[in-house]
Amino acid sequence: MIFGYARVSTDGQTLEAQLEALKAAGAEKVFQEKASAANAERRELKRMLANLNTGDVVLVTRLDRLARSTLDLLRILEQLTKAGAGFRSLADTWADTTTAHGRLMLTILGGLAEFERELIKTRTGEGRARAKARGVKLGAPFKLTHHQRLEALSRKAAGEAVREVARSYNVSAATISRLKP
Repeated sequence: MIFGYARVSTDGQTLEAQLEALKAAGAEKVFQEKASAANAERRELKRMLANLNTGDVVLVTRLDRLARSTLDLLRILEQLTKAGAGFRSLADTWADTTTAHGRLMLTILGGLAEFERELIKTRTGEGRARAKARGVKLGAPFKLTHHQRLEALSRKAAGEAVREVARSYNVSAATISRLKP
């Protein structure tokens, strides 16, 4: 079965042109919604993905109607592949997993995206290491001053309830419990 997916971002936009193009290209059932691609809760996309069977094809007018980024596209295509379904974009003819050439192009795209993720991870790690070497403290700042931490520890050691100590400093009990002498 050929499923179409049509999406517009705002209420001011219309789905008509997409619906016509998808029907003309052979879509038997079209899932449509008005939702931002940045919204992870695209109900109709989830419904369509849940209804896929081996041999089905998902058809869109353009890639940006399906995904907001390369990474998002690759995640969706992975779900399609797991379901045994193909994918085609009318405007982006290279994005067609029903052909060997299309699968090759998307494999290359996936490899580039993975390479980019590794580069970002490496650069981030190097930046963190340089910051630590300069003495930068990473992570959230302490909620209590050094003096307050010492005072809280002595109150806790004297048997005062952790909850009471926490309440007096306006922090959670977990904050006080994690304090080390």
